[in-house]
Amino acid sequence: MIVLRRWKQLTLSFMVSFVALGSGVTGLHASQVSAAANAVPSYEVKFLAKPEAVLGTSGSLRNDVIQTFGLASIPQAIGVAYYDTNHLELDAEGWNVRFRKKEDKDNYELTYKKRYPILNGDINAALSLANREGFDASDDNYEAEIDWGYGKQTLSFSNNKKVNTTTTGTQLPSEQESLALLLDKLPGKLKKWSSPDWGQQKLSQSRLHGPLTFYRYEGTWEGQKMSLEVWPIRNAEGTGTENLIEISFKTADASVASQLRTELMDTLVSNDWLLPIDGLKTQLILERY
Repeated sequence: MIVLRRWKQLTLSFMVSFVALGSGVTGLHASQVSAAANAVPSYEVKFLAKPEAVLGTSGSLRNDVIQTFGLASIPQAIGVAYYDTNHLELDAEGWNVRFRKKEDKDNYELTYKKRYPILNGDINAALSLANREGFDASDDNYEAEIDWGYGKQTLSFSNNKKVNTTTTGTQLPSEQESLALLLDKLPGKLKKWSSPDWGQQKLSQSRLHGPLTFYRYEGTWEGQKMSLEVWPIRNAEGTGTENLIEISFKTADASVASQLRTELMDTLVSNDWLLPIDGLKTQLILERY
């Protein structure tokens, strides 16, 4: 009996080894092959500007700002709304769901974004945490980006979808229609975030936060595509709106991001345009609408 049991164990061991060899990997090597690397993010450097310093009395952008950053004098209008529950349960898990329509486009833009705070400048720690939660270099459905503001950095992964429409201008569909489209295009990571169908349940229970129309001026500064956005957001009292001005550029090169960030900040400071705080436009919209 002992000899027979030993023979069975050796046979099973041989079969397992044979299967592993047939697949081309064994043991430790197999785990190394299956482990994907951390995502490689691009960068978006962004600062807030003082509305009273960069906007004229009519609310349009001042000529000296336009000339400094090589911006077009006519902005593009973009309609936008966010979706979350009354208690902002998606946001609490780091997820934001956005619905957008550009005035000159024939499609709606649906964006599902997962954010990770970067603590003490440790980008690798944030990327490693995201990797463990399924956002790695092998996933080409999400765009990895580091938002680099005045005092903090945030890692984000965005899944962007488009839906054709015959609607002109910035008008968004009804709340029910928008939500139906968002649910139809819901990516798997959000759907199954903390439990099966968690994301679908939370998004189904969500409501519209917004809508509003913001204005984007585009141009070129120091060889980089520059964007300045004017966001008229409902004020805290709900009696009117206040403008949030965001100026930004994007690059895939970390060293370029660092160098031009310093130059951009210096330019804003020297003209007394800089608002020395970090932007919170998504949070303000979720809380005030």
